[in-house]
Amino acid sequence: MVNAPVHHAGKPAGPAVLVPLPARQTLTEDVYQAIKRLIMDHVIPPQGRLSIDQLARDLRVSSTPIREALVRLESEGLARKEPLRGYSVTPILTPAQVDDLFEFRGLIEPWAAARAAQRRDEAGLDRLRAEVDSVSTLPAGESYADYQDLAGHDDRFHRQIAELAGNHQLLRAFARTHCHLHLFRRRYTAPLGSATVAEHRDIAAAVAEGDPDGAYAAMEAHLERARQRLT
Repeated sequence: MVNAPVHHAGKPAGPAVLVPLPARQTLTEDVYQAIKRLIMDHVIPPQGRLSIDQLARDLRVSSTPIREALVRLESEGLARKEPLRGYSVTPILTPAQVDDLFEFRGLIEPWAAARAAQRRDEAGLDRLRAEVDSVSTLPAGESYADYQDLAGHDDRFHRQIAELAGNHQLLRAFARTHCHLHLFRRRYTAPLGSATVAEHRDIAAAVAEGDPDGAYAAMEAHLERARQRLT
């Protein structure tokens, strides 16, 4: 991919930031990922304007994939559209919002882990083990490009626990929060990543053993430790 300079409103003038230009064969996805990186890394700051024309010029594409990307980012809570003003980046979660999110997760996810241990099946356990084993190396850097794969693993792991629990309402409620995306956006460090993966292994082991009490306790401990790491 070729690099293109990105400028945006809301930050002082300085050296242009280079971001990869999207490849033709995956244009829509690459434009989405390029803008997402700018948001997650705060190159375009919270509440900064997302100008369709400026982004199209910077990424050297038409406005169509930019608009499609912004709609998708809006559905994830990373962008918002206001009448007569267009798109802007959403604010980062406040400490109070982080507390609310963990309170919600603390109510449903330990129960889901216990239920998953009761309802587990071999196909589901195989997927869960494969997900835990998929993290071979932990990112050392703190940019979105560094921790993107780990954030994806975090989201998939918790979704798989909800799927094993067999409660589709719970799964939909969890998916709507996009919690891992917003928590990683707020703060990521390498120790956070290593602790997360170790705790996932403990949860998965309890689920695989058919130990609902152990799975509940492991998930509860994981969420409380994650909350402490992020606040």
